[in-house]
Amino acid sequence: MTIGLGSGLALWKTLALLAARGQPVRAAAASARTDELARAAGFEVVELDGTFELDLAIDGADEVDPSLGLIKGGGGALLREKIVISAARRFVVVAEALKRVERLGQTFRLPVEVVRFGWRDTRRRLTALLPDPEQRLRDDGETYVTDEGHLILDCELPAVPDLAALARQVKQIPGVVEHGLFIGMASQALLGHPDGSVETLEPRD
Repeated sequence: MTIGLGSGLALWKTLALLAARGQPVRAAAASARTDELARAAGFEVVELDGTFELDLAIDGADEVDPSLGLIKGGGGALLREKIVISAARRFVVVAEALKRVERLGQTFRLPVEVVRFGWRDTRRRLTALLPDPEQRLRDDGETYVTDEGHLILDCELPAVPDLAALARQVKQIPGVVEHGLFIGMASQALLGHPDGSVETLEPRD
C-alpha cells in the first residue's frame, strides 16, 4: 500500500505507532513536519507525481459532525491535506472523541487559506458568507504563513442547512485558495477516548 499522511498531533501519534510495527511504509506527506517525521521513522516518502493513486489517507480533524463532515486546518496544512485526501481511494479520520460535535463550527472557527495579494479585499468579500474573518497570527504575533506561502483567515461558521453549498460558494471567491470544510470525504472516523477505547463512526445521511 501507499498511504497519505496528513498533519497534526493525532496523525503524528498514528505515524509513530505505524513506525513501531517495524514494517516498511510507503507514504506521501501533507506537511513539511509530517515529511520530516516520516523520514525519521524510516518511511519511504514519495511525491504525488500523478502516476499512482493512494490506497488510503489518514488524517486528524478539528471537528467531526455526525455525517463525518469535518473542519480541518487548525495546523495550517488544509490545502495540502485536501490534495492528499483527494488523491486517495479512502480517507480515515483519527481524532480525540472531544472533537465530535453536533454542528460544525460549535467549537472551532473555519480556516480559509487566501493568497497574499489583496487579502484584505478578499476578507471583505468573504464576510458576505462567513462572519468575522480574522487573520491568523503565530504565537509571537507575526503573520502566519502556510507551507505554500499563503495566509489564513479564521472565520465564524454560521449554522446553515447546506454546508456543501456554502463550501462551493466560499471556494468561488477570487483570492480564496482553499477552505477547511471537508464534506463527504471521510469514509470512517476513529475517535479515541481517555480510557483508551476507540469509537468508530461511519457516515450517516
